Amino acid sequence: MTLASLLLRRRFLLVKEVFDRACALVGIVVFLPILALLGLLIKWTSPGPVFFIQTRVGQHGRTFGILKLRTMVCDAEDKTGPVWAQANDPRITRLGKFLRASHLDEVPQLLNVLLGQMSIVGPRPERPVFVDQFKDSIPSYEHRLLVKPGITGLAQVCHHYDTTARDVRKKLAYDLLYIKKMCLMVDIAILFLTFRRLTGKGAH
Repeated sequence: MTLASLLLRRRFLLVKEVFDRACALVGIVVFLPILALLGLLIKWTSPGPVFFIQTRVGQHGRTFGILKLRTMVCDAEDKTGPVWAQANDPRITRLGKFLRASHLDEVPQLLNVLLGQMSIVGPRPERPVFVDQFKDSIPSYEHRLLVKPGITGLAQVCHHYDTTARDVRKKLAYDLLYIKKMCLMVDIAILFLTFRRLTGKGAH
């Protein structure tokens, strides 16, 4: 990487940081009434807390607590240990299915962005147990930890949820491509594609 490209990348990362926190602050204000209503519905339809906090691996391997609206029954992994969610997963509540389909369960992660733990666009953060597993079995997996994880990313708009190790390898290729090509226009394109998927126009 040349000095000029390095300076451009540093400038982009600074702009990205400001953009992330500004968007997160605006998003929290806009979504606050919706989150309050969804919180009441979660408490009404399923016993347990409104929010679900789970340890994820962020930039340079630092862990943090990712924040989501709870979509599963309480203590969902007590008997199974850490496992991926599957289609028609019986642990997911009826309201949780709607929250996941609409991705409204991810909205609280705007607070993670505001705290500097996540970005709006970047590789999705994974749980430590899976990161350790994939680092040992998939070459270059640790390279996705070079940047902040995101609420959405290139892998999310180009591929479906992980269900197999093959899916992880495919999404890793997208994540590494994003890290190599990341710039303002790429982020804007990913946000546009994310909007299309959320509105059903770009769904697979």
